[in-house]
Amino acid sequence: MTDRSYGPVEFTLDGEHVAAFARALGTDPERGVPPTYAAVYALGTTAPKLFADPEAKVDYSRLVHAEQEFEWERHPEVGETLSAVGTVTSDSERRGMRFIGFETECSDAGGRLLCRSKALFVIRS
Repeated sequence: MTDRSYGPVEFTLDGEHVAAFARALGTDPERGVPPTYAAVYALGTTAPKLFADPEAKVDYSRLVHAEQEFEWERHPEVGETLSAVGTVTSDSERRGMRFIGFETECSDAGGRLLCRSKALFVIRS
């Protein structure tokens, strides 16, 4: 599974959705896109494709989202359309558990890297 990619997936940052997300966090929507909104446009666009891939054999009912980190070149703006590509960076088994490293790169309309998401999924046997 290592090096298997999912995408590109396009995602437009909808102002109402971003504002609702910001309010749910207790922040002012006027301050722009919250950094944690990357979970929506990076991970939320590509990880479901991994989970739905029958060849990946991910038992979602046994999955634990163990780690998550984001790196930004810059933060996106409301209304911006991004393109996300997710890639399996590692796939191993230890002690009856499967560990999948999954990295998503998000680019702006000009193809410039905007954000990188790194996740670790653990699937219990």
